[in-house]
Amino acid sequence: MDPSVRLLRLLSLLPSRPWWPGQDLAVRLGVSPRTLRRDMNRLRELGYPVRATGGQAGGYAVGAGGRLPPLLLDDEEAVATTLGLQLAATSAVAGIESAAVAALAKLVQVLPSRRRERVQALQETTVQVPAPPQPTVDPAVLTLLATACRRIEGVRFSYTDHRGRASTREVAPHQIVRSAGRWYLVAMDRGRQEWRTFRIDRITQPALTNQHHRLADPPDAAAMVLSATKLAIRRYEARILLHLEYETAARSFHGQIVEPTPDGRAILRVGADDLPSLAAYATGLSYDFEVLGPPELRVEVHRRAQDVAARHALPVDPSPDRS
Repeated sequence: MDPSVRLLRLLSLLPSRPWWPGQDLAVRLGVSPRTLRRDMNRLRELGYPVRATGGQAGGYAVGAGGRLPPLLLDDEEAVATTLGLQLAATSAVAGIESAAVAALAKLVQVLPSRRRERVQALQETTVQVPAPPQPTVDPAVLTLLATACRRIEGVRFSYTDHRGRASTREVAPHQIVRSAGRWYLVAMDRGRQEWRTFRIDRITQPALTNQHHRLADPPDAAAMVLSATKLAIRRYEARILLHLEYETAARSFHGQIVEPTPDGRAILRVGADDLPSLAAYATGLSYDFEVLGPPELRVEVHRRAQDVAARHALPVDPSPDRS
């Protein structure tokens, strides 16, 4: 193999693993360990940060920093990168659209002619149906929240809810979820001591608190966002008081929206497009409950209970009273 070609091959292999045993890498390239060491020295001379350990179990890894290697993409990787950049160009993250378009243009310029043709064909023949405009997210806010989730470090921020009410929140972040073109943060609200979802486009002035948390039994973030967004698009939202301790209710209705009450019980929030469906759900609960709202749901549950009672009334004994 030509030494220049071998160096390019080496550059494509090194980042694919955190650590390469020297023997494995030499076998993959079809060279001796001595030739491999020379190639590694050559990469260092070119400015690539290659780390090495000696001995029988020695190996190599790419260190932090240094110049970027040449762009080495196979056909599938080129298509995947193109699709990712095209999607990024229509994302709801403010300012990322122009960066994605610029990166896509650079990608096309440096690809070999055969791969460039495939990528350009994908660009030129793909038409995207315009989607309804979504609120944009500040990339700096998104990055800070992602960092906080990774470190499980507390965050303090200003938040404006759907009614326009502003408040200051301090949370222990769990995960970021993207759903239907919007970005959400799932976190434990330290002030309210409950899991909440926050639309990231409504978060401003976030700051790390330097306090690290241990998240006990975190919820399924995607399921929690899905439940919250379902409520947002449903015609009716029920608020059902469960005669259960909040901790028991949170476990029993894992993934649904459960809120604590001042006396330690729980309120379950459920959405539906029609009242009979909500009434059927409520009357099917295996716990004592009370419908707090909406008022028309209380009427529907009462009517349903009367119908059930009438259909299952005990028969009247027709025999005359002989006393």
